[in-house]
Amino acid sequence: MNNSMEKLHEECAVFGVSVTSEEAVGITYNGLLSMQHRGQEGAGIAAMPMHGNGIVCHKDVGLVGEVFTEKVIAKLPASNLAVGHNRYSTTGSNTRQNVQPFVTEFLTGRIATVHNGNVVNAKTLKKQLENKGLDFAATSDSEVISSLIAYQTILKGNIIEGTIAAVRELEGAFSLIIMCGDHKLIAVRDPNGFRPLCIGTNQYGCVVASESCALENCGFEMLRDVRPGEIIVIEDGRIIEERMYAESRERGVCIFEYVYFARSDSVIDGLSVYEARCNMGRMLAKEHPVDADVVCGIPDSGLEAAMGYAEESGLPLVQGFAKNRYIGRSFIFPTQAQRENAVKMKMNPLRYNVKGKRIILVDDSIVRGTTAAKIVSSMRNAGAKEVHMRISAPPFLHTCHFGTDIDDEANLIANHLSIDEICKKIGADTLGFISLDGLEKACGKCSLQFCTGCFDGNYGIPVSEYSKQDLEG
Repeated sequence: MNNSMEKLHEECAVFGVSVTSEEAVGITYNGLLSMQHRGQEGAGIAAMPMHGNGIVCHKDVGLVGEVFTEKVIAKLPASNLAVGHNRYSTTGSNTRQNVQPFVTEFLTGRIATVHNGNVVNAKTLKKQLENKGLDFAATSDSEVISSLIAYQTILKGNIIEGTIAAVRELEGAFSLIIMCGDHKLIAVRDPNGFRPLCIGTNQYGCVVASESCALENCGFEMLRDVRPGEIIVIEDGRIIEERMYAESRERGVCIFEYVYFARSDSVIDGLSVYEARCNMGRMLAKEHPVDADVVCGIPDSGLEAAMGYAEESGLPLVQGFAKNRYIGRSFIFPTQAQRENAVKMKMNPLRYNVKGKRIILVDDSIVRGTTAAKIVSSMRNAGAKEVHMRISAPPFLHTCHFGTDIDDEANLIANHLSIDEICKKIGADTLGFISLDGLEKACGKCSLQFCTGCFDGNYGIPVSEYSKQDLEG
């Protein structure tokens, strides 16, 4: 994990579209913009011309709007079929070679693949493919997946059967969209359902995306989630095949999608992210009440939990911070003192609302405690009488093997300090984390069971024989 980071990041967003018009590239661009929160290090789009089976791909490091200028978009073909990807690297290097989509040419065709998640046996699979004569240009598990699909397609003589054979060899998290040379779009979700994937439709065709907010923003109505262990084939804007290639496993969907990763207007596996976060706040108020004057949410993912806490506790909800929305990842801090004060540069306390008050601050997580300490300090400097921290996730104790950048348990403050010691270190008057049971109750409307491995070590599949550092998207 990057030592400059306090917030966790999710590995990426995937998007694919099959329509009867020639607007696939524009729709994909808008879909990626809608899911920029899932990855800010790289973006790519691969498109197939209406007539022909070639694939044109453009990708680079940077935000969607930086990678896809008007000039770049104008050079992409008029297309009814496209896939796109936003990337956030975890331990893998942030280079153009690792940005998706991956376009793989083989004897009988070509595919473009986009992937969200982390395949824990990718290193083993890569060695097997190298022994068969395949070459690799990147250091990503996603390239391994694309090559494996191509290899199995040659053996099976059919892209659908080849894809099924390939994904049955994968262990770990994968939500995949594959664009094929025969103008098909294939969507696949791993048997655990670790990462979200959903389908939307309108009169012009179908889209597949990591989050439902992208469907709606592009003018498509949510049809349903792709089921864990399911493959869906789309052609000419309509679903032509739906098949379970594996039995759904007992648990999988990442509960942290609801806490932090997903946009609040998304619905994942039947549960509104907004509703889940409000429920977390209500549960926090029940588990960790405190005598205070006002409740403040820390932007952005702490805001809904703060609303729930305020409703349950009967305390007023006030805006605690003014956020500078124009400071991005490239903001320059020329001195060490400014770098240490970066939190205040991006998010400044509203003195009018907090001065002389006993404040309950609600946030989504504490990783190392560095950011939390700065936020508490800024509240006190703004005149807050007391500062009580409430966290809508349990303490992080374990690494994640499926696409979240918790790469070393030694980096997690909860593995070194007790709750009281963390409270003292960040300078709060009191500190309360939601219980794992409370979090699961808050997300009770989800149609799937959860992976809670980062909190309790219960991952849903064996991971002890694999290293998170081997290959990641």
